[in-house]
This record gives sequence, structure tokens and C-alpha cells, in this order.
Amino acid sequence: MTEPAIQTSAVSTPAAIPLLECRGLARTFVVGDTELHVLRGVDFSLYEGEIAGIVGASGAGKSTLLHLLGLLDTPTSGEIFYRGKNLLGMGPEASARVRNKEFGFVFQAFHLLNEFTALENVLMPARIGAGSLSWLSGADTMQRDAIDLLGRVGLGQRLHHTPTRLSGGERQRVALARALINKPAVVFCDEPTGNLDSKTADEIFALIEQFNAERKQTFLIVTHSETLAQRARRRLRMADGRFVE
Repeated sequence: MTEPAIQTSAVSTPAAIPLLECRGLARTFVVGDTELHVLRGVDFSLYEGEIAGIVGASGAGKSTLLHLLGLLDTPTSGEIFYRGKNLLGMGPEASARVRNKEFGFVFQAFHLLNEFTALENVLMPARIGAGSLSWLSGADTMQRDAIDLLGRVGLGQRLHHTPTRLSGGERQRVALARALINKPAVVFCDEPTGNLDSKTADEIFALIEQFNAERKQTFLIVTHSETLAQRARRRLRMADGRFVE
């Protein structure tokens, strides 16, 4: 399948070799006697250092595509490559390492752990990725990184607040800091401003642009918001499990 024409800005000139790509990606769910073809043979390339936005109505398949590319789900058919390596040929442990070290995730519902503070939530991926021995030797450095990130997103005074004591915008800032703690190459954002008012949504996207510019991190954002999609440096549209013009 040929990718549709895309909108680009002069700011972003994709490299020749994709950082992340999929070929013929399909996902079918079986519900009783019915097959739901949510993704229908999608080809897609994501380039290092860009901010790409995928827009579409609910049910278009955009979140399913993001979950497959992020190894949160398994496709029915197709291939996924990261830095030229076929991700679907790896075992569960290797896939988990890629998710932890190379990818970061920001979701509409935040997915923070209410029993932990903002600082502890941000540190969680670092603790999981480090393992017990590495964590013991590197905890101080990782904690400094987490405190720095929370300061960068405007929560330097909220380090020890649990999510229930934070506003929606503050929780999303914690989620963004958590996604960045392991310095991932790709950050997947699934409706990152869906639960936020327009002013707070602008602030969250400004932070995404800031980290993209400073750290050259790649962001893939899926959304039903035309306003948010317009701000991405490359915009694609999905409908019925495919990219459309």
C-alpha cells in the first residue's frame, strides 16, 4: 500500500532511513462469530527527530496502530522494523526491553499509580529497566534525572504529591516526564490532550515541541483533534483502518 501525500513543514526534513516502520500491518479482532478488521494492511514510516500526527475519528484504527508499533499488542499480520531490525522476531523479554529503553508512552487517561508520588511515578520505568543491582548503584543519578524532568515540566514543587492531589494537566505533565525518564528514541502519545482544556493542551504540546527540539526525540501522536494534528510537523489521516488522502 502506498502512503498518502503528507503535510510537512520546512522545519522537519525526514532522513532517508526510517527510525520505525511497518509494512502490511493488520489487526483483526474476533468477537463471537464476527471478525472486526481494525487495521487493514498499513504501511507507515516514522523518521528520527520528527513530530508526526495521525488524525481520525474514533474507530479509525489510529490507537491500534500506535499500540502495535509500541509493542503493546501483536498484529494479525505484517512486519514492524525499528532501526532496521524486525521487532516481531523477538521474544517477550527482548520486546519488553525495547519498550522500556527505546519507547516512551503518554496516554489520555494518564495511567499513573495513585499510591505513589509524582516523583515515584516518573522513576518507575527507570527502576524496572535498571533491575535490582543497577538500581542500587544508580538510584541517586536516576532520582536527580526525575527531579530535573519534573522541574522542566513545571512540577518542581509537586514532587511528593500523589496523582489524586494533582490537576488533570499536572497529571499529564507527570506522565510526560515518566515517558521521557529513560531517554527513549520514540515517544508514543495516544490522545495526550483528550482530557485537557485548550490552554493546558497547548502547554502540553509546547513541552513536546521543546523536548523534540532539545533532545531530538521523535514523537508519534494519534488524536481525533484537528487542532492538535495541525501542529504536528507531519500529518496523516486514518479512516476504516487505512491511511486516506
